[in-house]
Amino acid sequence: QVQLVESGGGLVQAGGSLRLSCAASGRTFSNYYMGWFAQAPGKEREFVARITWNAGTTYYAHSVKGRFTISRDNAKNTVYLQMNNLKPEDTAVYYCAGARRGTTISAGYDYWGQGTQVTVSS
Repeated sequence: QVQLVESGGGLVQAGGSLRLSCAASGRTFSNYYMGWFAQAPGKEREFVARITWNAGTTYYAHSVKGRFTISRDNAKNTVYLQMNNLKPEDTAVYYCAGARRGTTISAGYDYWGQGTQVTVSS
């Protein structure tokens, strides 16, 4: 089992920045690919970004590429999502998730956090 706890969400104006954190405990965190997903009201959970176990490769949804950066610190068992130039359409609950393989599909992730709300005002 891997337990994931997100933090860092909040209310920000358009153009602002937030940094989300996801603290992991349980099984060896460094063995897992980590991803971030976003779920807006009335919409399905969507892929945002993922990172390999050794942070060697990252992959982003087209909508956030160039604005968001995913990173991880295996020594601290933490994965981050730096979000810059936020837009109102980024408003959603953001979830971190862990998977044994690299994927952008939510069903491929085995462990999920409880989510953190990000609200971007115009």
